[in-house]
Amino acid sequence: MENKNKKTLSVVMISMNEEKAVAAVIKDIRAVATDAEILLVDSSTDKTAEIAQENGAKVIKQYPPKGYGRAMVLALTSASGDVVITLDCDGTYPCEDIPKLFNLINEGYDIVNTTRVEKRPKAMPYENFLANRLFAFCTWLRHGIKTTDVHSGMRAYTKELIHSIDWNAPGLALPVELFIRSIKHGYKYTEVPIKYFERIGNTTLTRFDSTIWTFKRIFCKKYYL
Repeated sequence: MENKNKKTLSVVMISMNEEKAVAAVIKDIRAVATDAEILLVDSSTDKTAEIAQENGAKVIKQYPPKGYGRAMVLALTSASGDVVITLDCDGTYPCEDIPKLFNLINEGYDIVNTTRVEKRPKAMPYENFLANRLFAFCTWLRHGIKTTDVHSGMRAYTKELIHSIDWNAPGLALPVELFIRSIKHGYKYTEVPIKYFERIGNTTLTRFDSTIWTFKRIFCKKYYL
């Protein structure tokens, strides 16, 4: 008999010029989540969107780009699944852990955070590792939340959580707000360690701007109330 209470899954990514990685990432998702909706919000000038569609993903084109935060909120709120898992579209996150995150949501958690930096991964420069641990320490200091990684791009959320909060989309470092505000609103969370791999292609990260926005989202009330 079919289980009518079985939760559906969406895996969402935002992408900008990831044509070298996107096909492999979608293939890896599909290998462990056969029935999942795979959704990209794409702001590329290359063939990322076309390759994603050819490999069975749904693509929402956001061009000209409107920034990381707006793209991620659009991806999260456009997903149809009861459970929404975020990934980066560059091959850095382990798709094989998607079922683990999905099962933890089914066990009663509202948000499942992953940590790349319980120990320093070889693929992460030492200065990035230290910065991520500093952000986590500041989060504990300001909010009392125990974590080692507030910037992880791989998380699972319930659809109800996503639509219950009016996110401050503009700007960088949105994962920090997604994590802190969810917990401040009383949602149940857990954290699991994951592997972290070398990215495929070139990074679009602007470290200085991202750092400033991270501290804004940790310490400024408008980003966590």
